[in-house]
Amino acid sequence: MALIKSVRGFTPQIGKDCFLAENATIVGDVTIGEGCSVWFNAVLRGDVNTIKIGNHVNIQDGSVLHTLYEKSTIEIGDYVSIGHNVTIHGADVHDYALIGMGATVLDHAEVGEGAIVAAGALVLSNTKIGPYEVWAGVPAKFVKKADPEQTNEINRKIAHNYAMYASWYKD
Repeated sequence: MALIKSVRGFTPQIGKDCFLAENATIVGDVTIGEGCSVWFNAVLRGDVNTIKIGNHVNIQDGSVLHTLYEKSTIEIGDYVSIGHNVTIHGADVHDYALIGMGATVLDHAEVGEGAIVAAGALVLSNTKIGPYEVWAGVPAKFVKKADPEQTNEINRKIAHNYAMYASWYKD
């Protein structure tokens, strides 16, 4: 079972039908919606401020979500995919967005609905990524607009796949 730990009077709240890998760590002021998965070695550290995760979100292996004390929070929308080894530090990620493997998204950044942050990208503090924009690089820069229908379908498929993978572990 995942390490679920209360800190400073805050106990993580986990929605129904979620999969939490045995060595995932969820601490403090964290709320996770329904149908989510938090994979191996992922850490959601709500010890210094709030982390809110929507529905049907997958947080893949080795990812770390944390905030700044009294200065930043994390809000993740619905059907968001957070790739392997992603760091999100005090940022907002809207519905249907995809954060590619190894990307870093820093404090007060905003990733718009359906946006794609490419693998390995570094999204600097206070960056605003618009809906259905693709950003890549270090530091991340706008690359192109994505097709909303295609992007939403891709993220629904990823969410479906991760729900299927999670079911393998629940059985």
